[in-house]
Amino acid sequence: MATRELYWNIEHHWLIYPMLIIALGFFCYGFYQRYKLWQIGQPENRRKNMVKRIGDIFVYGLGHKRILKEGFPGIMHLFIFWGFVLLFFATIIVAMQADFGINMFNGGLYIFIKITANAFGLLAIIGCLMAIWRRYGQRPDRLDNKKDDAIVLALILTILLTGFVIQAVRMAAIEDPWGMYAFVGYAMAPLFKGLSNSTLEGIHAFLWWFHFILVMFFFGYFPYSKLSHIFLAPANQFLRHHGPIGIPENIDFEDEGLETYGKSKLSEFSWKTLFNTDACLRCGRCQDNCPAYLSGKHLNPKKIIQDMGAYIEETGRALKKAHRAKPALEVAAQGSEIAAAAEALTEEELGLPYLIGDVIPEEDLWDCTTCRSCEEQCPIFIEHVDKTIDMRRNLVLMESRFPPEAQLAFRNMENNSNPWGIGWSSRGDFLKTVGCLTLEENPEAEILYFPGCSGSFDARNQKVSAALVKLLKAAEVNFAILGSEEKCCGDSARRLGNEYLFQALAQENIETMNGYGVKTIITQCPHCFNTLKNEYPEFGGNYQVLHHTEYLNELLASGRLKLNKAGGGSERGLNTRSVTYHDSCYLGRYNTIYTEPRRLLQAAGFHITEMARHHEKSFCCGAGGGRMWLEEHHGQRINEMRTDEAMAAGTEVVSTGCPFCLTMINDGIAAREAVERVKVLDIAEILVERMS
Repeated sequence: MATRELYWNIEHHWLIYPMLIIALGFFCYGFYQRYKLWQIGQPENRRKNMVKRIGDIFVYGLGHKRILKEGFPGIMHLFIFWGFVLLFFATIIVAMQADFGINMFNGGLYIFIKITANAFGLLAIIGCLMAIWRRYGQRPDRLDNKKDDAIVLALILTILLTGFVIQAVRMAAIEDPWGMYAFVGYAMAPLFKGLSNSTLEGIHAFLWWFHFILVMFFFGYFPYSKLSHIFLAPANQFLRHHGPIGIPENIDFEDEGLETYGKSKLSEFSWKTLFNTDACLRCGRCQDNCPAYLSGKHLNPKKIIQDMGAYIEETGRALKKAHRAKPALEVAAQGSEIAAAAEALTEEELGLPYLIGDVIPEEDLWDCTTCRSCEEQCPIFIEHVDKTIDMRRNLVLMESRFPPEAQLAFRNMENNSNPWGIGWSSRGDFLKTVGCLTLEENPEAEILYFPGCSGSFDARNQKVSAALVKLLKAAEVNFAILGSEEKCCGDSARRLGNEYLFQALAQENIETMNGYGVKTIITQCPHCFNTLKNEYPEFGGNYQVLHHTEYLNELLASGRLKLNKAGGGSERGLNTRSVTYHDSCYLGRYNTIYTEPRRLLQAAGFHITEMARHHEKSFCCGAGGGRMWLEEHHGQRINEMRTDEAMAAGTEVVSTGCPFCLTMINDGIAAREAVERVKVLDIAEILVERMS
């Protein structure tokens, strides 16, 4: 039967267990210290949807779904990961037979383990060499090489190589009829055939113990190095947020016990937020996909996470020092009550810098467009944007510190319920000129059309509203608007940190819509769409909310709306058959609506030429997160960078389904003096040109 002698040539192998216990002690102590730091944060329940969470481990952890989005680093990591998984499995099987008397390391299983351990061990070596080349040869900007990176790679490579050499020396010393299945060691064995048996035995014993000690050091070193991500990354994937993303935590302004709004201290964040900073792989994919960073702003999402992580460790050291000086705090710092100890002392008392301003510059917080491209590309689901909004809230609600342009937008929303400050009573005037009735005039309407501030007041986006109204009427949809009763949905206020203003606007809208018994809403603005659909339910506004691209697809599928692919095209200059489509962040990444807009364009007879970055990798227009109302003071203008990508697609029409994106790309086309060559149109405007 296929097998081999275990612990051949190894005396006193019982010593491995005291050494294993020592390594296990360092391992457990290191992770316990990390756990105590996470407990500085507040409780948060991440135990719902357990079946999905377990599935995430298989899909994103074992399967590397997101890691493999980038070929070279993805394959590199896959080789190393699965190499160690299979080698660990082989080690467990050997231990079960050699030390626990479970006879299983023989026959078919023996051959299977030999083949897979050699194959995947070789792949792991290839993965290590790829990592060394990438980190020290290619040296991409997003990788910050640290001493720990070199130590980890050296450890892994040495452990793998010595394992194969040990196998080859054993085969050179004794006949192994099944040696061919361990094909790497089998191929290396002839290199040692000229040595005497005593020499081979000496080399084997030395390398075996050297290899084992390295493995124990590797094991004990885990929690003190980037190796910790082997456990923390799958844990973060398991704990990832399920359901609609980007819904800021609700602030209960009626809670008299609430002393601060927003977050400015580690102890105010949840433990999961702090865990994020520890789990970060430092891969830099967030940095490579952040429009603020790529346009030359100071913001770097990777640096924010890493700096927060360093600040957590610094806080932990400061707390330990304070506990020694103030023994009474030691009791409060035990277990889950460590947050109480962190809150009991100020930054000044702990000798720490401030989180906002010192660790994370305020400038970085305002640079963020909340596009969540960083999160979409993160292999382990680090949640960047929520931290930014929480800190913005603290600056706005507690410190009254925010960009001066935001002051005007806030005042306009407070006084006239729209960021432009146009009189609230005129909100429905334009829509009435194109034949819209209000719910008061048409209480039997089946659909509420919510044009939003842009669709009501912005001259360019009023054309989109007019086009959408034509389409709805052509399909004989019974719809109505709120008119002057409609308020800003509050998206910009909330993303800019003014939660109080957001809630005031939301509650007015919800009260009005509930009063009319609204069931279904359509809107052309992804920001309105996301807010009404995903955020209003928390305040009692439960509606079926559809983006206009979704609803128009339904009308086409049902035959209520008919298109003529030939179309006239004279008014818009749509004689072209090729169009490029810009994915809005709040429609795409926030709500995964990618297919519907493209399906409409294809139904209208257009061929879609994709930009270099599209779908989930789409580049932000620069207007999200309330930045529609702020100026860009540094670096390139984000909208012009996206405009350049749109123009590089080589089409005469750029289409989008968002009023903010439409405005920003229009401005970019004007800045590039290409207004006569390139048209920027909402999908509704294109469809109107193709109506039968």
